[in-house]
Amino acid sequence: MDNAISEYQRWKQQGESLRAQAKQAMETRFRDLLTEAARISQEYQSDFGAALKPPPQVTAFRFKAAAPTKGKKSVPVAVKAAPAAPKNAALEKKLAQAKTKLEAAKAAGKPTRNLEDKVYEIEDEIRLASEKI
Repeated sequence: MDNAISEYQRWKQQGESLRAQAKQAMETRFRDLLTEAARISQEYQSDFGAALKPPPQVTAFRFKAAAPTKGKKSVPVAVKAAPAAPKNAALEKKLAQAKTKLEAAKAAGKPTRNLEDKVYEIEDEIRLASEKI
């Protein structure tokens, strides 16, 4: 009887040790995967302008995106170049509006082909108008 009890206690101790190791390994793997998922999500957002959505089974995946680096600062269109003619001013304003709509569509994950074409057409009109001057 003593032998069965001591074996059981040894088995229980080994099981607890193995359980603790497995728990630690699972926690580490979970954190690694979550960190990688957050990094991929952030990279996707910066490259494609839209947020990745987790699968329906995941309901609580939240992270704060790191603040963007201060490398690039966009200069307002009016400061970039003073238009030479009133027509250019109107085209610059139209271009700024089209670019705003394009960025909003990208952020919402909507199709952007028509808006990209519109921006290109307006930029082309500006280029042609400035060549005439």
